[in-house]
Amino acid sequence: MLESCQNAQERWGGVHKLIDRWLREREELVTAFRELRDAKPAFADKSLNGRFCEILVDYVSAWHFEICEQLISEAKAFGDDGGLELAQQINPRIDVSTERALAFNDHCSKGQCTDNGRFAEELKTLGGQLRERFELEDCLIEVLHTAHKEEAPATV
Repeated sequence: MLESCQNAQERWGGVHKLIDRWLREREELVTAFRELRDAKPAFADKSLNGRFCEILVDYVSAWHFEICEQLISEAKAFGDDGGLELAQQINPRIDVSTERALAFNDHCSKGQCTDNGRFAEELKTLGGQLRERFELEDCLIEVLHTAHKEEAPATV
């Protein structure tokens, strides 16, 4: 029994640290977004633009290849069919913002950001999609991780 408790802690204790690290990346993303949004003209500041795009791509990639993957594995291990169903409903909505983020990155990295009005509008649209994405991600973390954390057996 002690072994199974330790296994649960080893398996899912690391998920919590992964989520914490990723949430710090979210804070970096929001800070970089605000800096870029407030720059005049934003599209002309290649350093801010490049930094923001780098953080943006890393953030959305981490969701798909680390966080979500771990949350789904955790839900499967706990037999959480409701959580898995919710993930199937929410993940396509998150995918839309991922596609938008990657399109924004591609557009800016090719030097096509030459009109500040258009750039500001694209950034505003991306900001709205990121806000919705954060809410959806938080919902899945709450359902797929926090609920399981409470179910995990206590270590002795």
